[in-house]
Amino acid sequence: MSTSLPTRRLGTTDLRLTRVGFGSLAMGGAQWVSGRGEQSDADSVASARAAVEAGINWIDTAPVYGRGLAEELVGSVLRDFPDADRPYVFTKAGLGWDDDDPRGEPVRTGDPSRIRAEVDDSLRRLGVERIDLFQMHWPPLDAYTVEDYWPVFAELRDAGKVRAIGLSNHTVAELEAAERIAHVDSMQPPFSVLSRDAAADVIPASAANGTGVLAYAPMESGLLTGAFTPERAARLSPTDWRRTSPEHTGEGLRRNLHVVDALTAVARERGVTTSAVAVAWTLSFDGVTGAIVGARAPEQIGDWIDAASLDLTADELGRIAQAVEESGAGRGPVRAGALA
Repeated sequence: MSTSLPTRRLGTTDLRLTRVGFGSLAMGGAQWVSGRGEQSDADSVASARAAVEAGINWIDTAPVYGRGLAEELVGSVLRDFPDADRPYVFTKAGLGWDDDDPRGEPVRTGDPSRIRAEVDDSLRRLGVERIDLFQMHWPPLDAYTVEDYWPVFAELRDAGKVRAIGLSNHTVAELEAAERIAHVDSMQPPFSVLSRDAAADVIPASAANGTGVLAYAPMESGLLTGAFTPERAARLSPTDWRRTSPEHTGEGLRRNLHVVDALTAVARERGVTTSAVAVAWTLSFDGVTGAIVGARAPEQIGDWIDAASLDLTADELGRIAQAVEESGAGRGPVRAGALA
């Protein structure tokens, strides 16, 4: 699709992505273990549509988000746009679930037969003939290894069912093992000003490998929006996992809010939101192709869309780094180019 927003090439693929993409995790609602509380399907669809209409040209989803619900809703959004204007759609494999235990932990498997079945299920739910990026969601916890499942991803790419293939939540060692089998088009690590480990290993290793990086949770599930407070944490739904998260409550929250204050100060000077600065911080690192950002309502798109074209200055990045160091929040490099 065409877009007026800046784009970057994803690794060595022919995909050019806007600097931010729409993440559909919240579209899965409350009926799964990592749900964000009750979520209206109508709001989910309207939010994704608003992101595309604002110029975002890719949507990231997964079967496990609501046990197929998010993919189905994303599929309904895709059908709203003619092929020339349809956003790229990225999804994943490797996480199964038990319909009789919707709040149970997903099963992490690398079973090749399961992956082949999953891609067909995703194609059906999404209503597309080809998935633009197909990713292994997590390293499996069963007996299967990269050597077992990565050839299947390459097979699916060669067969034309998927356009590009990637790894999510994988290590550098797993990237290297997969690369010996077939080129890894993308890596998807968690990455934010409070979760910076990827800047020390996955991001530079991916850049050296010609692999794009899609950072997820750049706003730390709402923590870096500037609107998250101890009072809001106490009001979260009992089905919202953040209610008991040590980073969203208690001393961890107080430490993290010191960093949020620095983001907010920069945002006020630039005339943008705290959310936009938080996302732009992740995009300041060489090797990061784009950041995945979600929304539960259409109006929330405006909270972060400016990140798609916002470049932070060296002074602004330095002030944010100082706040991180003062607070002791998170771990990993505090600014682009730093390894400590």
